[in-house]
Amino acid sequence: MNDAGEFIQLLTSHQSRLYAYVLSLVFDRNEADDVLQQTNIVLWRSASDFELGTNFVAWSFRIAYFQVLAHRKRKHREKLIFDDDMLSDLAQVAHDNDQTFAARQRLLRECIQKLNKRQRSAIERRYRRGATLESIAHETERTVNAVKQTLFRARENLLRCVTKGQTEATQS
Repeated sequence: MNDAGEFIQLLTSHQSRLYAYVLSLVFDRNEADDVLQQTNIVLWRSASDFELGTNFVAWSFRIAYFQVLAHRKRKHREKLIFDDDMLSDLAQVAHDNDQTFAARQRLLRECIQKLNKRQRSAIERRYRRGATLESIAHETERTVNAVKQTLFRARENLLRCVTKGQTEATQS
């Protein structure tokens, strides 16, 4: 690949999808961080093997899958470890889920707009800005428990809305 800038753009714009894929295979955030870091190193070193215009996500997922296998070998002494067939099945499920990632993101954005003003504001502060429950409570002059309830109800509404949207999409 000739254009490092475009490769960096692809790599950075797909980090959350790559992280979600790795996390779905290792089930631990710390391990997912480690595997993602290793995957990024391999992707960067292999950038010349990637052809622009081809499927970056499929290529990066394949490399991440092999990094998960390497990670598993390093952790072989631990008690709970899935066999290769199980891991392969999980990789397929994660891949299938990724195929609907863009549609689920669109649904989530639409569903956030349907929340009432208080819930939408709480979601924005907590998940986009990374605000703590305490800071949201202070800014909105509410109790921490009230903020927790608002976020709980907002997440329930979002789950219900996205699930409904997915159901409608599969039926049409």
